[in-house]
Amino acid sequence: MKEHKYKTTIEWTGNKGSGTYDYRSYSRSHNIKIDGKTDIMGSSDSSFRGEKSKHNPEDLFVASISSCHMLWYLHLCADSGVIVLKYNDDTEGSLTIDQNGGGCFKHVILRPNIEIANDSSLEKAHELHSKAHELCFIANSCNFEIIVEPTIVNAG
Repeated sequence: MKEHKYKTTIEWTGNKGSGTYDYRSYSRSHNIKIDGKTDIMGSSDSSFRGEKSKHNPEDLFVASISSCHMLWYLHLCADSGVIVLKYNDDTEGSLTIDQNGGGCFKHVILRPNIEIANDSSLEKAHELHSKAHELCFIANSCNFEIIVEPTIVNAG
C-alpha cells in the first residue's frame, strides 16, 4: 500500500489588536498556505461572522468532493474512450447545526453537466460516474451520502 502525505499551513491573520478578547473582537481571516502554490485567503462562512469575499472551509470541502469526482471521471473516460469536451458541476452540500453549535454535513449532491463527443457512448459515460464515485479519495473519506446526478449530452 502506498501512502501520500499532504502538508498545509494555516496562518490566522484576524487579530484586530486585542486577539480573541471576546467573540466579536477578532476577524476569522486566515491564509491557507501550501508550498509552491498560491495562498488561499480564507475566513469562516458569513453566517459565522466571516467575510463573504473569502473562501470558507465548508465551500472548500464541498469543492474538494466535486473536484475529486471530476478528476476520477475524466481519467476513467480517457481510459474508456469516452471523449469529454466540457464538464462543469453545480455542487451543493447540506450542513446541519445542532443545539450546541456543532454540526455535520448530511449530504452533498454533485450535478455534473457534461458534453461528450458525438461518437462517444452516452451509456458508458453514465456508467463511469459510479466507478468514479467508488474510487474518489475524498468521497471514500466521508461519512455521509454523496449523490451524483449527472446530465450528459452529445456535442452538436
